Amino acid sequence: MGDATRSSPPVHVRGPGGPWQPVRSALAARGSAVVHTTWGEWFPAALTEPALRPLLGRDWDRYRHTADPATRHRFVTSRLVTKYAAAAALDLLPVEVDLAYQPGGRPYLRGAGLDVSLSHSDEVIAVGVSRVGRIGVDTEPAGRRLDFGLLSEHICAPGELRALLPLPPRARERELLRLWTLKEAYSKALGLGLRLGFGDFSLSDGGTGLLAPDDTAARPGAWAFATHQVLGSHLLSVARHEARPQPPHPSRAATPGRGLVTAAGPPG
Repeated sequence: MGDATRSSPPVHVRGPGGPWQPVRSALAARGSAVVHTTWGEWFPAALTEPALRPLLGRDWDRYRHTADPATRHRFVTSRLVTKYAAAAALDLLPVEVDLAYQPGGRPYLRGAGLDVSLSHSDEVIAVGVSRVGRIGVDTEPAGRRLDFGLLSEHICAPGELRALLPLPPRARERELLRLWTLKEAYSKALGLGLRLGFGDFSLSDGGTGLLAPDDTAARPGAWAFATHQVLGSHLLSVARHEARPQPPHPSRAATPGRGLVTAAGPPG
């Protein structure tokens, strides 16, 4: 399976043409991959795509009935990026991908054995796919200012808070933002969203492992975390669960970007 303990760098996909080979290579080496882009890079393709309705599938009605143009544009591009990324991972056509949603809104793919996570902030869209367990992604502007006094106790476990307090104010804010994105990614991977208390768990030094409330390792090696800066403007954090290795999906002769993918229910 390759070195599944390390995270591949996110792949910048500038449109339906990809590049998609780095996504397949990351999946072959580590069982997961993350892509990022901007809605502006994909929107021209959405405007001119003659098969947009079958590509969107069950999302077509939501797209058509979203009144605000900017919200509608971001919605359609985020769904296209998700489906094309899944299609590349599964060697299927984007139009074959059946994207559905759990009651809490977490996306999943019907019938594919592939976990998927979606995040967007401002113009940036990020999608994570994994065939070895849960995956969660979260992106935020790297320059976002957080009120440390107001938010630190909601984001940090006691040990994390003690580590941040001695830092200079701006460094504290940057580290708090990084922790926030990592914990958001972990919560998304679990499908819990804001229902997960961020102060109830912590990340090991450097944000590379998961700790229980008493600062002991929680299921060592089961989770891997990473934060990347993308496009020179945003943080992109990834949480990956590596609980159930699976063989690669059987190859199918398909032209990348020609259609969509049929997906499976969420992993148990």
